[in-house]
Amino acid sequence: MADKMLTPQSIEVHYVLPAVRRELARDLKELGLEQKDIAKKLSVTEAAVSNYVNDKRACNVEFNEKVKTAIKDSAKRLKDDAFLIAETQNLLKMIKSEKITCNVCRCRGNIPDDCEVCFKCGYM
Repeated sequence: MADKMLTPQSIEVHYVLPAVRRELARDLKELGLEQKDIAKKLSVTEAAVSNYVNDKRACNVEFNEKVKTAIKDSAKRLKDDAFLIAETQNLLKMIKSEKITCNVCRCRGNIPDDCEVCFKCGYM
């Protein structure tokens, strides 16, 4: 049985954005930042960062190599004090173009394989 219908925006907020934060937290840690500094840069708690890097949160979305590379590049810019909102918006735009939001929606049983609604209405 399918989960209740969620809008694409809800899919982004509940699934995609936490997965982006997970990848950013991991990448920032690899770049040598401490947990408290990662939390501050991502505007989340230290506990959230711990959950992200230890695979306890946002584990249900996988990104392709193109998106992973873009997230690594964003992490480098964030380390050097780039603006989080701009980086996040750019990543979400790419994720939409790669139809990852659609894949999450399909996995939840919300849409058929041939759905193009978001593209037709201009959301993506």
